[in-house]
Amino acid sequence: MAQKASFLMNDFFEDIPGQKRVKQILSNFNSISKIPHALLFSGIEGIGKEFFAIRFAQSVNSKISSVEKNEKILNQISNLAEPYVKYIIPLPRGRNETESDGSTDNLSSDEIELLQEELNKKIANPFYNFTLPKANTIKINSIREIKKFLSMDFSDISFRFVIINSAHLMNEAAQNALLKNLEEPPEGVIFILITTYPERLRETIRSRCWTINFDPLSDEDLANVLIKYFDLDKQSAESVAPFSGGSVSAALKLIELDINNLREKTISILRYSFGRKYHSAFEELKSLFADQNTENIQMIIKMILTWLNDLQKHKHDIHTYFFKEHKETLEKFNSKFPDVELENLVFILDRLSSYTKNNVNINLLTANIVFELSALPTTAKK
Repeated sequence: MAQKASFLMNDFFEDIPGQKRVKQILSNFNSISKIPHALLFSGIEGIGKEFFAIRFAQSVNSKISSVEKNEKILNQISNLAEPYVKYIIPLPRGRNETESDGSTDNLSSDEIELLQEELNKKIANPFYNFTLPKANTIKINSIREIKKFLSMDFSDISFRFVIINSAHLMNEAAQNALLKNLEEPPEGVIFILITTYPERLRETIRSRCWTINFDPLSDEDLANVLIKYFDLDKQSAESVAPFSGGSVSAALKLIELDINNLREKTISILRYSFGRKYHSAFEELKSLFADQNTENIQMIIKMILTWLNDLQKHKHDIHTYFFKEHKETLEKFNSKFPDVELENLVFILDRLSSYTKNNVNINLLTANIVFELSALPTTAKK
């Protein structure tokens, strides 16, 4: 089902970094004067999916009217306020909560206060990652509240939106309840489901949505987001961006872990491994994985791969290094091993990184990384 609309979208998306293809898709809905009644925004965390949902809601409700009225509507949507937006997120379970209770009825005063604080941060910063302790599920109580939202008569509002963040966290009962709403949506209501794991949603839900896949941000766009929305200085933002996989969330995690320390650790691991000082290299790696966090493993492998890429740049006289503070390591390695083969090591490290998605033995994985690095100097072309 599609719904008619007449509005200009481009202006609403201009200041959102990246996602050129997504902007075109959403803008095309205007050119054909129709909007799907349900959209599925899919992609990794921290790339602006929620930002687009808010701006899209603003754009379809922007119409020729008094400036004062139009500004009021846009502000209401920015504030994720009903009756324009029903915003659904994972919530903790309240004390003695039953399915007949409202989604926040049984939460403590402290939980309500924290919820409001997090909501205010999200309103102020569309790239903020909304988190609440023990909020691991989108409750059926929250989905049932959609029915009440839909039943209210607001004929003076062109379009109302139901935005479900982290939609993959709906349990089976919640997904079943949502499906009933998607099957016969009222005129003028648009659902936007936002998820990093669309495969966790029932096929019957996905089939009723127009899926839009979001791309990771470029290093430049990511750095600009960190500067504008998180007050990071330019040097720090540009330093962390190449290791973040296009995700604001990953970049912030790196900053929390101290990227400068990770960079120094990477150089130490490389030096020990190339020098066949296995115990020292293993201990350096172990110190990073003490909490058994597989994200840290992926990060250090990414750092190693970036150093290898710098090695190739140095060999071809390209001077834009990410490890520019350690240029001497590139010079010494290429001078000593000018004909070394990197392709196989890059492939193996990529494969080792993929293993972190499974229940992998951290010590075994660490040993493999050190072993493969120590073998690199012996892979010179013959």
